[in-house]
Amino acid sequence: SLVWAAMPGMLFRKNRDSSLHPLNLSWVFGYNSSLAVHSLMDGEDRVLLYVSSHMVVIHDILGNKQYHLQGHTNVISCLCVSEDKRWVATADRGPDALIIVWDSYSGVPVRTIFEGHPEDGVCAIAISQDAKYLVTISAGTVQKVCVWRWTLPTEEPMCSTELQPEFGHQDYVIFNPQNPHEFVSNSKTQVIFYLWVSRDMGSRVSGARKELLSPQTFKCLVGQFSQSVFHFNNTQALTGTSAGKLVVWDMDNPRTLPEELPAKPHGITATKVVSMQKESLTVLKVLESCVVTGDVKGQVKFYDGQLRLLTIYSHDKVGPIRSISFSTIIRDPLTSWSDSLNSVSLTLNRNFILSTSDATMFHVATDSTNFERIMTEAKKAVNAIACHPQEPFVAAGSHCGLLKVWDYKETQYLVSRIFTEAGIQCLSYDPAGYLLAAGFTDGSVYILDAISLQSICEKFQFSQGPVTHISFSHDSKYLATADENHSVTVYKRVLQNGSKCWEHLAGLDSHYKPIRSILFGVHSDSNEPRLLSLGEDRQLVEYDLNSSIKDHLVVTHRDRLEQAAVPLCLAWYPQLSTESFFLTANNCYKMKLYNTTTKMCRKTLLGPTYGSPLEKIQILPRTSSADPQQHYLVYITKDKVGLQILPVDGNPHKSSAFICHPDGASDFATSHDGRYIFTAGGKECTFMKWKVNLPALDAAAFLGGEDLIPFYNLLDGGREGKLFRELEDYFYYVQLCRQGIDTMENRQVSTHIPLEEIPSIMRAIGFYPSEEEIEEMINEVKFSKYADTGEQVTKINLGDFIKLYINHRPALGLSMKTIQRAFQILGYDNDKEDKVIDTGDFLSLLQCRGEQMTEDELAECLITLLGRRPGEEGSEPDTHDPTGAAALTEEDIPTEITAEVFVADILGLPTAK
Repeated sequence: SLVWAAMPGMLFRKNRDSSLHPLNLSWVFGYNSSLAVHSLMDGEDRVLLYVSSHMVVIHDILGNKQYHLQGHTNVISCLCVSEDKRWVATADRGPDALIIVWDSYSGVPVRTIFEGHPEDGVCAIAISQDAKYLVTISAGTVQKVCVWRWTLPTEEPMCSTELQPEFGHQDYVIFNPQNPHEFVSNSKTQVIFYLWVSRDMGSRVSGARKELLSPQTFKCLVGQFSQSVFHFNNTQALTGTSAGKLVVWDMDNPRTLPEELPAKPHGITATKVVSMQKESLTVLKVLESCVVTGDVKGQVKFYDGQLRLLTIYSHDKVGPIRSISFSTIIRDPLTSWSDSLNSVSLTLNRNFILSTSDATMFHVATDSTNFERIMTEAKKAVNAIACHPQEPFVAAGSHCGLLKVWDYKETQYLVSRIFTEAGIQCLSYDPAGYLLAAGFTDGSVYILDAISLQSICEKFQFSQGPVTHISFSHDSKYLATADENHSVTVYKRVLQNGSKCWEHLAGLDSHYKPIRSILFGVHSDSNEPRLLSLGEDRQLVEYDLNSSIKDHLVVTHRDRLEQAAVPLCLAWYPQLSTESFFLTANNCYKMKLYNTTTKMCRKTLLGPTYGSPLEKIQILPRTSSADPQQHYLVYITKDKVGLQILPVDGNPHKSSAFICHPDGASDFATSHDGRYIFTAGGKECTFMKWKVNLPALDAAAFLGGEDLIPFYNLLDGGREGKLFRELEDYFYYVQLCRQGIDTMENRQVSTHIPLEEIPSIMRAIGFYPSEEEIEEMINEVKFSKYADTGEQVTKINLGDFIKLYINHRPALGLSMKTIQRAFQILGYDNDKEDKVIDTGDFLSLLQCRGEQMTEDELAECLITLLGRRPGEEGSEPDTHDPTGAAALTEEDIPTEITAEVFVADILGLPTAK
């Protein structure tokens, strides 16, 4: 077993170069500063353990190596480490919350609890001194406290109890080191003591009565509780407070494990409140024969058992302390530990790791009181990231104003700068690699030297809201930005007094909804820059930079790209054919290719469907050894990063994605050689480096099948299913109809049907495209070979039709929620508080809005759907009825239409029970 044979330090001796995944996590920058940092090893091998996003990072500081414990799909909310530093327990909040116990020696997850707290997740966790038991507290309003024997393969806790909201939100828990059947938890206002017992006939948890401490209790301000511990004398417990005090709890009864739990909890009384200092206490620990505190001023104080001060460690650069973790000492078994003075001396000589709430770590050597800064990371959201176009540098910007540049090949920090006025929202290097532009949350724009990060000119302040996008033109003559106020602003490089400088050119409120992309390109007939912007208003706006003058930005084209879907991102498509395209992805999981000149939609394709639509896309730069015909697309969704093999054709096996930031990926960048991808985690305050392994993606695509095999598998029932057989029948039926159903001549059976029959078959198999979608489908096939041959295609075979159907049909099928949402917008509340649309308004909307129907078309549709002529029960439908839609009676259509009536009674579609 890997676990049995594991030894400390062996984790970093593993060979991790070979991997079967297209993307492999290589390094994590930043960490969750609200959780504790633990020291696993000290001395020659300084190894730390901390949480970044949804994974645990084991970091060899001196060896500059990381190992990642990956298993959670949500951001980790709490963790604990056993006394011997071997066992690590983590838990998360969110859908399908997990509790995982890891072996820190081997990196193996030895126990996973899937159904521990599935509804709310976990907000506090602790492991007993003997490492046999876990206690977890759920994050719900009614909190559930569970005790687990994690070495047993069961999904049920040994015992549990519920805490009502009046106990306050318990967010900290710890075992009694001398009795694993006893533990304590606290909220900001209340402390709860627990005693639990497990017998063959069942288990119970007994909690001590809750006691509120008011200023009148001890005639002083107590403050809010932070952390609680059991005193090493085993007769008292301590709780730290925000007023710099320690509450001392005396335990009246000896707490030997009873045969049965008492009817009432054992007596515990708050006997005194000791004023330790003025500053708030944030950390409280008991170590050997010492009580240790940490506070908001960055001070660490050691006290003896009577709370007499022994020593203080402090430094003016240390912020509010979040955790203290002491190095592990190897005890001599011949040493008598009964000598309390010897125990105190050893405790005071143990080095420790400090982590602060402002995302800084320090190593404190007690022999020299030396505070060594180990790490300083972003303490607020990391939304901006950019890679140097020629060197292995990556720059990341945070909302706290911290801008850091790393050498990502050596994983070495290079340079940083802190901006105090506002947070950094976006970054971009110029193509030459000399400049780094930064957009800020206050609307300002800085142009910096790429190496020193010093400003090369005064900051620009022309955006009224946070700058969301920033980009240089290919020749570095222009810089464009987009902001939250839907404006595009352009800056131009000019010669002034013989030197190059930057000036504001013009700005324009180009969109009326958020801007999703700004994109520079090159005009095909010249080497001049071309600028496009894409907004959620479905508008693609192209600007004429040559004709633009000071304070006047000229628009050359404004095109609507989508009918109903919302475009989310934009990129230039590689030149894989004689025709040039740009690629978009929308919120309906579709990717579309548009001709760069005509802006005509040339192809609609099924995009990656990994839980959320593509948010940003970029063509992966090719390595020098890469096949010139091989191209790949990098993308991020809400929480994942992925790769897609080009050309895009709707084959799901040509795409792969991995969870990168469960709370939301905000941006990504690719290295100039295409070997690495970097993702920014937004409010997770982290960014990650992923190593690209393209052969693994190519192998997955090959194993998924060639030609039509992947598309057959996307049909209900596959190649042998009912839907495929129906499709074949419809193909032959169309040919029968075109030759005449009653003809006696020899039938001419073909594998093709005319393009004009595409809509009929699409509707027959349950896909109901709009008129614009029909036009796009027919044009897609008709002009598929036009650029190469100059000829139009007039017919389609079954295989191409299946691809067309898979790529154009709704990716997630028909949704009742979509129709209900439309009724929420268009309808009103009736007497029963249902959302309804008046029949007259319903008919008027169909004739006057969107793709307008004539009255005859509307009457024909309704009569066909209802299966009878207006007002005549059971009559055959007459498509030439002159009375029109208005003649349909209330018996045919009710005066008020609900979403359910519309779907079930008018459209005749089945609805879920």
